Amino acid sequence: MITFTLKNLDLKIWRLLQMNKLFFIIFFVFFFLNKLIANPNINARTGILIDYHSDEIIYEFDPDTNIYPASMTKIMTSIIAFDLLKKEKLSLDDLFVVSENAWRLSQSGYSSMFIMVNDQVSVEDLLKGIIIASGNDACVALAEGIAGSEENFAEIMNEKASEIGMINTNFTNSSGINDPDNVSTVRDIAVMSKYLIKNYPIYYELFKEKTFTWDRTGGDPIKQGNRNPLLYKNVGVDGVKTGYLAVEKYSLASSMKKK
Repeated sequence: MITFTLKNLDLKIWRLLQMNKLFFIIFFVFFFLNKLIANPNINARTGILIDYHSDEIIYEFDPDTNIYPASMTKIMTSIIAFDLLKKEKLSLDDLFVVSENAWRLSQSGYSSMFIMVNDQVSVEDLLKGIIIASGNDACVALAEGIAGSEENFAEIMNEKASEIGMINTNFTNSSGINDPDNVSTVRDIAVMSKYLIKNYPIYYELFKEKTFTWDRTGGDPIKQGNRNPLLYKNVGVDGVKTGYLAVEKYSLASSMKKK
């Protein structure tokens, strides 16, 4: 696992990137891969890189520093839904009614799916709105549909986090928007990301989809691209999730599969 401030991308890391490995990369920095290769001097506050198969920590820098996970929180929101789908307690075709509480997040300037009050939206569309479009409104609609309220849903998220070994994480909402008590570490986010990939491989395919079009009520369909910039670079990246908060700046949990 690597935490990148990185002063240099050591030769061992570069060789490993060429091998038949699957890695998690969690960078608290926004970057393009070609820039990384050309200039490995990266200014990051905390980060970690892990070999998926062996759990070898390849590189790390302050991986247990508290962070605001921002939209990387949505990885756990997706896991809760996937778990219910796997147990057949939820269906992709199930419809949830959009509350005014959920709709408000499509009007606040945050990333949104642009659902409307009283829309009946399928679980499948809400998941795509969360994973691809990073819609905060979709998170609330899904959370309320599953647990009755976002507060109840956050309790389920924390139970799952504890179950899978995320020891320094506390979730207070389903989207990761501003809350000083919604905290984690890059090590915990790596644990969460591996759990997602290992346990829900079919649903994990959603994380590499590059676009999602929502046929919204009262307007033309809205097509949005996946927020993960590395998906467009043809370097083997197949997930996971970006994040941004003004207080934390850019963050990224990403997986790369080589050959």
